[in-house]
Amino acid sequence: MKASDLFVRCLENEGVEYIFGVPGEENADLMISLLDSSIRFVVCRHEQGAAFMADVYGRLTGRVACCLGTLGPGATNLITGVASANMDRSPLVVITGQAATTRMHKESHQAMDLVALFAPTVKWGTSIQHPDSIPEIVGKAFRLATTDKFGACHIDLPENVARMQTLARPIARSVVDRSAPNPAPVAAAAEVIRKASFPVILAGNGVLRNLASESLRAFARQNGIPVTNTFMGKGCFPPSDPLYLFTVGLGGRDFTDAAIERADCVVAVGFDMVEYHPSSWNRGEDKAIIHVDMSPAEVDRNYRTECEIVGDIGLSLDALTRATAGMPKVDAARYAEFRDALARDLSAYDDDQGFPIKPQRILADVRRVLDDRDIVLSDVGAHKMWIARYLHTEEPNTVLITNGFCSMGFALPGAIGAKYACPDRKALAICGDGGVMMNIQELETAVREKLPIVVLVWTDSQYGLIKWKQQTQFGKYSHIDFTNPDWMKLAEAFGMAGFRVTAVDELAPALREAFAAGKPALIEVPVDYAENMKLTRALQNLPFEELCSRLKGADLIGELPDSTLRVLA
Repeated sequence: MKASDLFVRCLENEGVEYIFGVPGEENADLMISLLDSSIRFVVCRHEQGAAFMADVYGRLTGRVACCLGTLGPGATNLITGVASANMDRSPLVVITGQAATTRMHKESHQAMDLVALFAPTVKWGTSIQHPDSIPEIVGKAFRLATTDKFGACHIDLPENVARMQTLARPIARSVVDRSAPNPAPVAAAAEVIRKASFPVILAGNGVLRNLASESLRAFARQNGIPVTNTFMGKGCFPPSDPLYLFTVGLGGRDFTDAAIERADCVVAVGFDMVEYHPSSWNRGEDKAIIHVDMSPAEVDRNYRTECEIVGDIGLSLDALTRATAGMPKVDAARYAEFRDALARDLSAYDDDQGFPIKPQRILADVRRVLDDRDIVLSDVGAHKMWIARYLHTEEPNTVLITNGFCSMGFALPGAIGAKYACPDRKALAICGDGGVMMNIQELETAVREKLPIVVLVWTDSQYGLIKWKQQTQFGKYSHIDFTNPDWMKLAEAFGMAGFRVTAVDELAPALREAFAAGKPALIEVPVDYAENMKLTRALQNLPFEELCSRLKGADLIGELPDSTLRVLA
């Protein structure tokens, strides 16, 4: 059997349905082998977009999708999307073509050490030097990509190896059962929780990867423990539940942060430190931190754990639920004020009539039009912060935010990956006019593949998040302006439906018409980003007096004059 044929058979053996990529000369043998395969190759317009498609497909299904590029610029174009999938914990295998082994040792056209290049962006990677090793290499890459924490693996296939002959055959896949937690740390954690006067659950991306949302909900409800989630943990706990304290990680001190400051115990479940560092939430009273995850805790001065439950997150939460049975529920008075205040804030602009449209009103209309099973993908920009705070969902994996690597250009190709993963559900990419242009070419992919995604572009002709941060830090901003194309002509050129919102009451109808169009659609909506600094100033005052009083009781600084403590607060 030809080595490239064997490689494809091994991918089929691993259950691969899609490869997203751009063909090239050095992967030509592999491309020809795919002609006789059940695997669907999706031709993309840029390798970065291909990697984002595979990223979202893997995140939504828990199964590996592949992205592919040739050597040299094809490989370097893949890097950003692969790094994003790896840091956001999505299962992915990236395949690169490579120069023949006979010329890799010397100066050679487009050749570079791709294993070294990808090393910081993947869990594991290697170059195939002999065709007989293909089954082991493919099997190892897929096993590591789907071993928590999920991530990306890299396989480099030199062109001369791809055309060699081999007698090797795919290796049968083995199923690895998730490990149950050790009873001792479960008992220790239960004792810590029983002694706590105000425990809080901080749920992260790992809850979704481990399909542990129902176990989390059962544990929290049994004990009356309030729950907050990171950006990437959205949907693990429903906002309709009075225990829900919404999303943490905005960067400012929000109501949720104030509640965590008051807590004396934080149960961190599937928490990913790359999203929101503990130095940002481990403030206020001394806290006992209980770590529940498939992996031991990262060593960090702000994340010193009282005990760690390492194992399948769902099984661990089930064991913890049994171990805490009968304990008194947390007094709702400890956290209700924060939930109620934030709930009022989140709905204050649902019917605002201003134009350009306030971010809060845009997201209120998005929620009116979509149901909780539909998928919203947030690009990176100022809109991401508004989505994180204001757009909530009852269901896991329905509001997708990249918050590990945080790359602009994620949402548009990600929506394409979402439609392959969940073809029966609506997919809405929310983008800024900065980020959407970074992978705008993938609109052609969506049109050609007849995928009815909707791209909602918030326009202000600026890099809004950078402006926001510059204003917050320096009181002024620099070099953030650009111009935009005519979005309706752009949509027409790609063969899409196009909608321009010129009044606030036009947005919801435009969304409905876009999803009913039966083909990809683009909506242009002018956004009022004056709300950015208004939110920053509001967060700076929450709740200021309580923080001042707490600083008086803190070690080292508690004896400082009141005026100094107020400055610190």
